[in-house]
Amino acid sequence: MIDYKKIIRSESLRHRILQLLRFVPDKAMLRLQYRIKTGRRLHLDNPRRYSEKLQWYKLYYRNEQMSLCADKWEVRKYVAEKGLAHILNECYGVWDRAEEFDWDAMPERFVIKDTLGAGGKYMIFVYDKATVDRSACVSQMRSWTEMSYQKKHAGREWVYENGKHRIIAEKLLIRDKNGDLPDYKFFCFDGRVYCSYKMINYTQCHENGVLGFFDRDFRLMKATRTDYAPMTVQPEKPEHYDEMVKMAEILAEGFPHVRVDFYNINGTILFGEMTFFTASGYMLFDPDEFDYTLGRQFVLPGRTVGLH
Repeated sequence: MIDYKKIIRSESLRHRILQLLRFVPDKAMLRLQYRIKTGRRLHLDNPRRYSEKLQWYKLYYRNEQMSLCADKWEVRKYVAEKGLAHILNECYGVWDRAEEFDWDAMPERFVIKDTLGAGGKYMIFVYDKATVDRSACVSQMRSWTEMSYQKKHAGREWVYENGKHRIIAEKLLIRDKNGDLPDYKFFCFDGRVYCSYKMINYTQCHENGVLGFFDRDFRLMKATRTDYAPMTVQPEKPEHYDEMVKMAEILAEGFPHVRVDFYNINGTILFGEMTFFTASGYMLFDPDEFDYTLGRQFVLPGRTVGLH
């Protein structure tokens, strides 16, 4: 049984702390967090690592479409405009307030999300509407919408700042025999896929996750993130993999860098999300050289003057 009250208390404390830190200038905050989370000094004048360039990306690049694509409701319009409406998961509605959530209109099983939630933490999986604790769900949803006052994101990811936290309900996807949702995350640079990664054994418990990076042709690379166990066996190439690559590049067009995620369930491709700052740029790689490898793919646009 998920303890929603504990989750709400934890998030409430986290956001109170962030409110106290919101006056710290962005550059100083990123330098501090980068040092704490990677153990390294952050180089912004001449960034070479992927993780460093993501911090530069946060500070100096602005494209308002990025804010739209980071919103789980608004991005649906973007995907449809790109001619890919057929890969959108079924949506049951979007609401501004938890008290407005229409339980009667929901099917037996569904998933509820915060439209600006990141990292997979702002989700409620409803497996049986008849038995779910609606009061606890409403409390958790209310904790999401009340975050709208927050002007500074924890990692200073500006795409989430000043946005409106709303509640969205979608079709609950069927997990595989391992309890996972098979998803593929494509790293796109200047509109072209360079590599992707896939995780297994992580949906129920991220600590058990196994991660593998793959080149453009889905060959397992000798690289992983240190917060996951490494994938050591080449998995079977998923059905319609090349179609996912093409669609990732359609959606990534015009962005210096974005990660485009898809679910691939028995050959049926569904859009997941678009992420501009993977792990907020605080991941560690094994080998460490892979941080530089990704960094070489990431050509930073001309620096914008006058920001921060």
